[in-house]
Amino acid sequence: MMKRIYLITMTAALFAFVPAGRAATQNAPSFDFPVRCEWGKTCWPVNYVDHDPGKGIRDYACGIATYNAPGRVMAHKGTDIAIRDLAAMRRGVQVLAAAAGRVVGVRDGVRDVDVTIAGYGSVKGRECGNGVVIAHGNKWRTQYCHMRRGSVSVRKGQTVAAGQVLGMVGMSGLTQFPHLHFQVFHGRQYVDPFTGPEQKTPCMAGNGSLWKKKVLVRLPYRPTALYNAGFAGENASPVKARAGAYNGLVLTRLAPAVVLWVDIFNIRKGDRLTFTITAPGGRRILDNAVSIGRNATRKFRFLGLLRKGGVWPVGLYKGEVRLERQGDPFSPYVVKREVSLK
Repeated sequence: MMKRIYLITMTAALFAFVPAGRAATQNAPSFDFPVRCEWGKTCWPVNYVDHDPGKGIRDYACGIATYNAPGRVMAHKGTDIAIRDLAAMRRGVQVLAAAAGRVVGVRDGVRDVDVTIAGYGSVKGRECGNGVVIAHGNKWRTQYCHMRRGSVSVRKGQTVAAGQVLGMVGMSGLTQFPHLHFQVFHGRQYVDPFTGPEQKTPCMAGNGSLWKKKVLVRLPYRPTALYNAGFAGENASPVKARAGAYNGLVLTRLAPAVVLWVDIFNIRKGDRLTFTITAPGGRRILDNAVSIGRNATRKFRFLGLLRKGGVWPVGLYKGEVRLERQGDPFSPYVVKREVSLK
């Protein structure tokens, strides 16, 4: 059974902060999206700000896409925007200034590595990793964490425009996957950009959101993300998949297996996960479902078929993974992939 993985992105800020409270709304900024990507296709929201004041968790939509730091009652204070894998990180995904302002904090030089491999002590005092802090006036600031080493392109004291490139999404600091942790402050209080300082409409972003309207309409809430999927010719490895090793895969007729895999954020006990693979000509060769036995922040699963003598028919194989959850208005969650066998 897979252990629960805590995706720890708690920000040891480049400056101090105190627990959230009601912040003044006067002259609040309006934010552009801080990553150059397409929400739900090349980047995914995997953790929102935690609105529960105690040991429970509750994101702004009263859902489960957030967490507390393990062993402590410490709410997640930002929005985590994940990219697909390490290959995408190496190619470069730009981090952008959400609003105009002045750079008041910069750090670079922290290596990009899974903190469970490097050890938690390796990032003590540098949990944000490589990052930037921007002051926007009237006590408003934004913070950008876990950026790629060597990519930070601004300096302290520099004035930046909205949309200006600050660097690249990375995996530095206290994290286990490549993403941007985007955090908003008013004074020493953190603020959820989806609701603003005070949530005016229960379980909704509402009119108080700090995102620009054109941005907010492109950010539909989803508590779960089937953010990465594909085929493999073997028992699929999460390490290989998360490194991008299966990207652009072309299998041969002698491949040992045809396997469909998926990587999921925020899966819940009782979820039904169905894998289907359709061979050339439309014949369905796999249609199996599994039931999830426990909650997990991140889950990697795969199903497939072994080659038992002979060869695979050549052509295009189509795969679909479907996650169904009772009582979830966003269910089912579906991802589709294709692979060519030659």
